[in-house]
Amino acid sequence: MRASPEEIPDEEYEQVLERVAAVDVAKDSGMVCTRLPSGAGVRRTSRVWQVPATTNAVSDLAAQLAELGIEKVTVESTSDYWRIWYYLLESAGLDVQLVNARDVKNVPGRPKTDKLDAVWLAKLTEKGMLRPSFVPPAAIRVLRDYTRMRVDLTRDRTRNWQRLEKLLEDALIKVTSVASKLQTLSTRDMVEALIAGRSDPQELAGLARGRLRGKHAALVEALTGRFDEHHGELARILLDQIDRLDTQITQLTARIGELVNDIGPAQPAVPPDSTGDGSPPPAASAVQRLAEIPGLSPETAQLIIGEVGLDMTRFPTAGHLVSWARLCPRTIQSGASSSAGKAGKGNPYLKGVLGLAAGTAARSGGSFLAERYRRIVKRRGKGKALVAVARSILVIIWHLLADPTARYQDLGPDYYDRRVNTDRKLNTLVRQLEALGHTVTLNATT
Repeated sequence: MRASPEEIPDEEYEQVLERVAAVDVAKDSGMVCTRLPSGAGVRRTSRVWQVPATTNAVSDLAAQLAELGIEKVTVESTSDYWRIWYYLLESAGLDVQLVNARDVKNVPGRPKTDKLDAVWLAKLTEKGMLRPSFVPPAAIRVLRDYTRMRVDLTRDRTRNWQRLEKLLEDALIKVTSVASKLQTLSTRDMVEALIAGRSDPQELAGLARGRLRGKHAALVEALTGRFDEHHGELARILLDQIDRLDTQITQLTARIGELVNDIGPAQPAVPPDSTGDGSPPPAASAVQRLAEIPGLSPETAQLIIGEVGLDMTRFPTAGHLVSWARLCPRTIQSGASSSAGKAGKGNPYLKGVLGLAAGTAARSGGSFLAERYRRIVKRRGKGKALVAVARSILVIIWHLLADPTARYQDLGPDYYDRRVNTDRKLNTLVRQLEALGHTVTLNATT
């Protein structure tokens, strides 16, 4: 129990403002409320009206709010309908914040209408009681659209490979029991031959390449099935979709590389296309430095920058970034009891790529992250161990992005062993042996 009061400073957004506005967002319109000081006395007035969710109407609203001297505008994040409000008000020079609808719920038991919700949102804004959501700058948002589309198309391609495998199983073709996967040149040639009407298992097994040639007998057995005309037609459709997705993913990857090269620093001090000393632009340099972390590749580094941006001043500490990504449990403390709640959903794209990176780093040997996984998995299980490694990766990412000159240096697999207090460990082992009835004599060795 604390003997003296603790001083807790306010966050930057916790300011009492005189002139504010709020928008309760719907699909086709938004309910706008302004809170301004009245001409007489200390009372404040609220004005509420409905504005259509069109470019011209929202642009006129932005000009009107600018004339009123609005200091901050709050927009509720409802589906994707908030984008037209946020983007147009932001481009007009207004200070706009996006807030989660979960954080702005009205008091239970009161009437709920769009008008009352807008007024409530404006009152919370003027008292500084809203925590804004993270919205990256426009250049990062463009990069995010491309990287997310690449992830979505990659998932679609994986689903089509899975559908093709199920189709082969229906045709009694068990080639994936011998080959590691369908995404190899050998299996692709075999499937193309099946589609072309060639069903002789010996001939199909002869299409094997590399190490798969040594499994000829097993391939003959696996390729003996009932692949008929309708299987061939469906397999052709799936392979065409896979080829089309391959082309689109390659196109997106090239475009993402161009965007990364064009993105300048978070607060431009030099032209965006160069840092002035011949080094790559900040975004390209950040991709290179992040790719040095075990488990990350240039593609995953591009995705991470698209999700968190380059400006780490939005996250004062690494803990703020970890909390925003929902990679740490929520603290629940009441009286003398304290427990950890669920971490929450967070950003699905960021958590997904960090989970994959954690799994890759855990399987790699000779690194600090791999050793951290092996230490935790023994007592907490695989799931929590992977989350812990993902959190460590995100902390490393924060430090690399916060300091453009920093480079990743692995602490080594013996990091924890080097931090062991040898005297304390020695005393513990001696006490344990003495408790078992042994007399311990220590002799120093050179």
